[in-house]
Amino acid sequence: MGLPAGTTACLFDLDGVLTATATVHAAAWQEMFDDYLKSRAHRLGTPFVAFNPAADYDTYVDGKSRADGVASFLASRGIELPPGGPGDRPGAETITALGSAKNSILLRRIRRDGVHAYAGSVRYVQAVRAAGLRTAVVSSSANCSEILTAAGITELFDARLGGLDVRADGLAGKPAPDSYLAAAHALGAPPRHAAVFEDALSGVQAGRAGRFGCVVGVDRVGQTDALRAAGADIVVTDLAELLDRA
Repeated sequence: MGLPAGTTACLFDLDGVLTATATVHAAAWQEMFDDYLKSRAHRLGTPFVAFNPAADYDTYVDGKSRADGVASFLASRGIELPPGGPGDRPGAETITALGSAKNSILLRRIRRDGVHAYAGSVRYVQAVRAAGLRTAVVSSSANCSEILTAAGITELFDARLGGLDVRADGLAGKPAPDSYLAAAHALGAPPRHAAVFEDALSGVQAGRAGRFGCVVGVDRVGQTDALRAAGADIVVTDLAELLDRA
């Protein structure tokens, strides 16, 4: 499977690795942040500087929980907001309210446009399962289950650990390795016998921090060098490339 000998489990990130939803997430983040930044700039009489769906998304948001992504990006602009809570009204100036606004935009886009799974990724997951390896999805997205169902690939995975599970179990989000370690445990695989597949720099860092046997970086946006610097052992543009190495 193009992986080190002794690998028994494969742990896959969702957005950008299995499904073409990373661009949908980036667009949803951009719409939410630009609405907020425009409103803030108008209120304070300061220049409006738009959210960059490439540089800002990759650096501050990709692979992180909604709350961590909101806080990380706002900190880059010197903005600090209270965390808020589930009862925050729409439009409230809190981390939670902004995250909820982003999620509403994302779900609207997914329900309107659907979800596309990468054909090469599906072929690779099918191949590793046929070879006897166990599989899991590990995602910071609270919509993990809905995205898997919309893409029609739920049955390809023995375990699923999404954003709701991460919060319910009190796990630290990526770049901490907690979620990947929990998924490996669920599959009965020691980290040294498991491979992590990630497109996000924070996710690659999580795989390296967890001392997994192999960390595969998936480069969809031209960041091969950055993925290697973050700790990827292998970088491919499509998971099907790994089948050629088998």
